[in-house]
Amino acid sequence: MEAGDRLAADLEENLQRLGPLVGLGVSFDVLVRKIQVGGRQAAFLFIDGFIKDLVTSRLLQVLQETGPGDLAPRTMQSILDRHLPYVEVSTRDTLSGVIDCLLTGQAVLLIDQERQAVVVDVREYPTRNPEEPDLERVIRGSRDGFVETLIFNTVLVRRRLRDPALRIELVEVGARSRTDVAVLYLEDVAPPELVKTVKERIGGIKVDGLPMAEKALEEFIVDRQNWWNPFPTVRYTERPDVAAIHLLEGHVLILVDTSPSAIILPVSLFHHLQHAQEFREAPVVGVYVRLIRLLGVAVSWVGPPLWVALVLAPGKLPPFLAAIGPKDPGTIHLGVQFILAEFGVNLVRIALIHTPTALATSLGFIGAIVLGEIAVAVGLFCREALLYVGLAALGSFATPSVEFASAVGLVRMFLLALASVLHLAGLGVGLIAVLVLLARTRSFGLPYLWPLYPLDVGALWNVLIRQPVPTMVRRPRFLRLQQRKRARR
Repeated sequence: MEAGDRLAADLEENLQRLGPLVGLGVSFDVLVRKIQVGGRQAAFLFIDGFIKDLVTSRLLQVLQETGPGDLAPRTMQSILDRHLPYVEVSTRDTLSGVIDCLLTGQAVLLIDQERQAVVVDVREYPTRNPEEPDLERVIRGSRDGFVETLIFNTVLVRRRLRDPALRIELVEVGARSRTDVAVLYLEDVAPPELVKTVKERIGGIKVDGLPMAEKALEEFIVDRQNWWNPFPTVRYTERPDVAAIHLLEGHVLILVDTSPSAIILPVSLFHHLQHAQEFREAPVVGVYVRLIRLLGVAVSWVGPPLWVALVLAPGKLPPFLAAIGPKDPGTIHLGVQFILAEFGVNLVRIALIHTPTALATSLGFIGAIVLGEIAVAVGLFCREALLYVGLAALGSFATPSVEFASAVGLVRMFLLALASVLHLAGLGVGLIAVLVLLARTRSFGLPYLWPLYPLDVGALWNVLIRQPVPTMVRRPRFLRLQQRKRARR
């Protein structure tokens, strides 16, 4: 701590030094309320909008009623012990400490002749009520979801995990934004090496701010050498129950203030294909739903490229597959049709994001039906191309992870291009390249294709077949968990 950073004993000197640093008198929301505490001049500094008015009014009333004799023998200790009827209070003795607290929304009390400031945490962040996330809806189950306020999100997790081993460590990231980032894990379950790695990577972030919150943070902590790899190596969730399940399995969670999404790590490919709805159904129904989803993703991934490769193969389709061939190929090359149709679907999806809700249905109707029918009617496209692109789009929408669905879409375009030029040989080369990429991908040490590669038969069976909860007595065998057996009382 530098000597010039210490607070002075003179109140006016402290205010003059703080003024230019926090915009006092320039920024309309940085306010100072001068009062008398125990016969001395004092200043109450705060940022408008963060303060709970009723609590602040009560604090000011109590402080103003304090007499000179009430502050003896030690002013600061007397105020903290007897004259501040509030729980979250602390002291700071440096300008930088006062500024940090003030800009995070806390109130600061400066008293003349004192070299310490009293900090009172009376923050009340603007927030919305927890609502069910649009991307992770369930037919039956809880309807609450994470919000943009960090402390509310940690409460939603603790409500589901009343475990004394749950650790929530807070880190500030960003030289200017000073964004609060929370790392959550079960101390007696999560691998210590994983927790250490995550905290070291977050602590090593050098940036002025995180305006994009969790996404910007992810790009700092994942392997930057594979920035071109489209497959996500972390998973996002806005559901507290999903977050709690992953904590129980030994994962680490990251919550970023101002973001309603939690980062789950490490994850494999199959983590992106699981959905909470499967565990809200009977086990047999959950198995059916899971298998349908896996089939839909597989069709979305390789269905259109495989059809293009078969139709364009030099020997044409074998007799038993002749029925799937195009009746009217259209005037545009078949491979180009698929690529243009993929661009069209993505263009409609992007346009829907920016379209008001009242017009979204009309835009979807125009993009999916009117333009498609016109393209077929004028002979540019064949009906089969639109059919298979539509099925691929359904498979993408059935993928729980938006990030993984986007990666699958890019890979599908890559395979379509190869299948259009080199037919079956090109498709084979493309699939091998994608498999090699997946096999080489790691998520904080976890192989991306686990439990398929390296093969873990038991874990693979659990991935494919949704098991009844009472039979799940052991945690997944990924990384080095401290406790594999689930606790039973």
